[in-house]
Amino acid sequence: MQTLEQTSRRNFLKIAATASGGLFLGFSWSGAAALPGIVNPESAAASAINFNSFLTIGTDNIVTIFSPNPEIGQGIKTAFPMIVAEELDADWKQVKTVQANLDTNKYERQVTGGSGAVPHSWERLRKAGATARYLLVEAAAKRWNVASSEITTEKGKVFHKASGKSATYGELAGDASKISIPKEIKLKDEKNFTLIGQSVRNVDNQNIITGKPLFGLDFYREGMLFALIQRPKAFGLKLKSVDSTEAKKMPGIVDVVTFENSVAVVGKSTWQVKKARELVKIEYEKEFDLESSADHNRIFKQLLDGGEATVRRKNGDVDSAFKNAAKIVTAEYQCPFLPHSPLEPMNFFAHVREDGVELVGPTQTPDRARTEAAKITGFPPEKVTVEITRQGGGFGRRLSADYAIEATHVSKLMKAPVKVVWTREDDMTGGTYRPAVRYRFEAALDKTGQLVGYKLRGVGMNAGNPTREDNFPSGAVDNLLIDSVDHKSPITTGPWRAPITNFLAYAEQSFLDEVAEAAGKDPIQFRLELLEKAKKAPAGEVKYDIDRMIAVIKLAAEKSNWGKKKGVHQGFSVYFSHRSYVAQVGEVVVEKGKPVLKNMIAAVDCGIVINKSGSLQQVRGGIVDGIGHAMYGNLTFKDGAPDQNNFNGFRLIRMNEIPEVDVHFVDNGISPTGLGEPALPPAGAAAANAFYKATKKRLRNQPFMEEEVFKNIS
Repeated sequence: MQTLEQTSRRNFLKIAATASGGLFLGFSWSGAAALPGIVNPESAAASAINFNSFLTIGTDNIVTIFSPNPEIGQGIKTAFPMIVAEELDADWKQVKTVQANLDTNKYERQVTGGSGAVPHSWERLRKAGATARYLLVEAAAKRWNVASSEITTEKGKVFHKASGKSATYGELAGDASKISIPKEIKLKDEKNFTLIGQSVRNVDNQNIITGKPLFGLDFYREGMLFALIQRPKAFGLKLKSVDSTEAKKMPGIVDVVTFENSVAVVGKSTWQVKKARELVKIEYEKEFDLESSADHNRIFKQLLDGGEATVRRKNGDVDSAFKNAAKIVTAEYQCPFLPHSPLEPMNFFAHVREDGVELVGPTQTPDRARTEAAKITGFPPEKVTVEITRQGGGFGRRLSADYAIEATHVSKLMKAPVKVVWTREDDMTGGTYRPAVRYRFEAALDKTGQLVGYKLRGVGMNAGNPTREDNFPSGAVDNLLIDSVDHKSPITTGPWRAPITNFLAYAEQSFLDEVAEAAGKDPIQFRLELLEKAKKAPAGEVKYDIDRMIAVIKLAAEKSNWGKKKGVHQGFSVYFSHRSYVAQVGEVVVEKGKPVLKNMIAAVDCGIVINKSGSLQQVRGGIVDGIGHAMYGNLTFKDGAPDQNNFNGFRLIRMNEIPEVDVHFVDNGISPTGLGEPALPPAGAAAANAFYKATKKRLRNQPFMEEEVFKNIS
């Protein structure tokens, strides 16, 4: 019988499935049943012909396509190779996908964030595939002494139909590699795509379900040490003294070291260092005021009422518009801090050697990890290597390099390879959070119900600019003022999926529904009238595509049968972010006297859809994430310390609370725009507006479940 320490993290699934008489929960953070190291991609196709930075072709006809951007579940490791394979006319069954390591000489923008990977690399990837195809065609033409215009390609083969000759890519790879690359390369007509737009399984599916080592937590190096870091227990404290006497006596503990404002317990397994960390006696002293959630509410009110604001956009004569208005609508919306809580907690491996630094782990910004490691060690960046593992979620949290910095510090101090691992409590209480924000909206209507004035002030906690001043309805209102105030808080913040717009869209779109009601207009028609105004007589510069926004609005209305369903309360929302346009309709029904969100219908314009199944899941996941955090997510503080430190206190959406999600894509043939984030921002407002229709109570604060209308709903 295996003991708990002998059971690997992956073996848990197998044992749980076969054990009889109950449920066996086995979990090992480390080492007795060590997993093999993750395969280095640089050796994955060593014997193949290298056509460019993105692909190689072997004599066995296997096409290896390198995916340079980090994979965090958004499907980039499948989508990138699909783009290359499409232009190459490769046989997808013979394509092998490999995660590339950081290489700033070969690749640009090896970053996963901002839904920008595909828009940035779309043309580059197409050219990589098309160039290799050109070389293969030229090699065949030369071998067969025929014109290249007579040659066709399909599924990894080259054909000359007139003579009946054919050859595999593998057979031609050697000859093709000797042909000069042209300055200009012709790309496929998009109507001839055969792979792009199809449903393709994620390339890592088989490895994930069979437990192959892919993630940072899976990485293991013989002889490496493990470290857990004790950080200050509240934001605003600094380290004063450390007594590690008892901790160092614990089995398996190698040392306890300090750096910057942290204490690292280092040993031979994470369980041993976790137990030893509990024995370290640490004193802190106050460096900044220790803020509580009550302080944040006071600060919000003070800065909304009289703080010195930065004007982000101003059009027309706002004061006159409000002075002469027939009706003024005012509302405030507030959201809390939120942790990212990816399923895989933060972890990173570092080995600071005499000749350089080796980094391995899950990061959305590998170059940032390299740059920080170079600063810490004094090595030039080219002496720091970064191997990118698959990531069990990121949502913006892994844009930061703090956990890679910790691993580098500890390895340097220990003069040994070290893997830093965070517990769930570390992950939830150590930052970096979505900023807490409060918005005040004001709208001025004339006697005919036209929107003639609009004001928005946003106050954020370390949010920078908590507005997107050029988004709709800017450009559609003649008299408009958008300004913001940023409060500097000791609570660390950072990008959280769809930064700023994740809450701003909810607030803006909920408020527009309030204004539409005050104007006596249907919410969708109200927005369409504003967009027509922006199109015919724009107020200042319009920085969004009006026609694309109108198209998703009309598609969502059509697919939801807007306003025609009996017993169904519908709420609408539309938003532009990360270059894409998404309109959503939430549908609420009342069951046993309680409002229940049953359906979400989404219309999405993200340009050309690369992988249909992956794209569907991105939209569905974004919607579930958006409504889940809007309804339940809340992180509060007392004296600078989070009140919630694990999932027993931080509420997530549950499986039985997830509505049906119906997704429709606009087919307009434009180059792909972002998709990892755009479906999230409109979700909260579509749900909130539907709940209002059912209850006649506005939801102006997140999470919804703490509002009065939901107080008695568990």
